[in-house]
Amino acid sequence: MRLTTRGRYAVTAMFDLALQPTSEPVALADIASRQDISLSYLEQLFGRLRRAGLVESVRGPGGGYRLARETSAVSVAEILSAVDELLDATHCGGNENCKREQRCPTHNLWHALTVQIDHFLNRVTLADLLVEPGNAEQPLRPMKLPGVAGNTPPP
Repeated sequence: MRLTTRGRYAVTAMFDLALQPTSEPVALADIASRQDISLSYLEQLFGRLRRAGLVESVRGPGGGYRLARETSAVSVAEILSAVDELLDATHCGGNENCKREQRCPTHNLWHALTVQIDHFLNRVTLADLLVEPGNAEQPLRPMKLPGVAGNTPPP
């Protein structure tokens, strides 16, 4: 199981879009520059994100992309799914044919891990990842992520 560059870049680009202080469209060239991601690669990713209903495109002068929903309504799992990033800890992709077309002895363990990862990523939204409101210059605040015990940010 591995999160690919495609998934990481998609989440990073959506986070960048969420950081923008207004709902004005943001040019992909600006995101590419800020995040050091190839513009052509971002164009491919945003085509998928648009088809998934996560972003809206605005054409013409001053055009670009903006979030299609509130940050609290966009989960990291949705972003990854939109760009065909499937996180699966099983060797067989959930098909139960890991060992010579048979289920391996540890299949249940890896499947349970996959379920936990999916559950976690479905609960983490762009809003959970944002910096303190009104202060785009501040680095990421320590996050209190939903469902993670002992993950309390310092005062």
